[in-house]
Amino acid sequence: MGFPLQSARPTGPSTPHGCFLNEVQDQTDGSGFQRSRSGVDVAVLQLSRLPNGEPEVFVSIQGEGASIGVPSVFVRLALCNLQCQWCDTRYTWDWTKFDPRETIVRVEAHDLVRRIAQTGITNVVITGGEPLLQQGQLAAIATELKSMQHRIEVETNGTLEPCAQLTELVDQWNVSPKLANSANAQHKREIATALGWYAACPRAYLKFVVRDSDDIYEVENLVARYSVPVHKVILMPEGNDAQTVARRASWLAEQCCKCGYRFSTRLHVLLWGDERGR
Repeated sequence: MGFPLQSARPTGPSTPHGCFLNEVQDQTDGSGFQRSRSGVDVAVLQLSRLPNGEPEVFVSIQGEGASIGVPSVFVRLALCNLQCQWCDTRYTWDWTKFDPRETIVRVEAHDLVRRIAQTGITNVVITGGEPLLQQGQLAAIATELKSMQHRIEVETNGTLEPCAQLTELVDQWNVSPKLANSANAQHKREIATALGWYAACPRAYLKFVVRDSDDIYEVENLVARYSVPVHKVILMPEGNDAQTVARRASWLAEQCCKCGYRFSTRLHVLLWGDERGR
């Protein structure tokens, strides 16, 4: 069973409210692994903690993107390297509003694999936060999951290129490059080497959060600049409540027809709103 992060602390008013990665890694050997009593290195992941204290591992349908509607077990990792203004999981990274001692839980890889296996669901979605901040530990659990015939999707903001080991283990990359509407500086949200890798990867889909025509223009420029095949591009309406998603969906679907891009709604938001564990 996971146990709470002890030394991570909220950032002060003059400290950036990013992932505070160094403090989190200090709990292990600095790489996300810790030495067990038997002398074996054990991968330890930082997960989002549910209000009941348990790690945020839950079964639902995939609510967006290329696998929309597929029953999946979700694993929500903590920490992020971006600060999107419309983020609906700020509790994974915003230490100006949340206390990481209450919202992060450390879980050993074997325990996490056990929790996933107990669900009986074979499609696993690793989400966040930004999962690739913990990709060494992810490779450890992905290796075990693949040996059990699980299918693995990783959701990422596209700013970090995966390591070779993880690349071989992941079946699908759900990449959500951030646009100007996220309020992240361009040099932080668009990393050419990483985005270029995902654009060329046949197992990656690029899903853009769109709210207006300016966003469409920005998407078209990115698609052209990185030579992204049209069938890999998915547009999704921005919105954290059913009314907003529904209001933008019909307009965006028409834009997808004009541009040839795929359309995705936010099915989990339409069904359950912002309820966690859905």
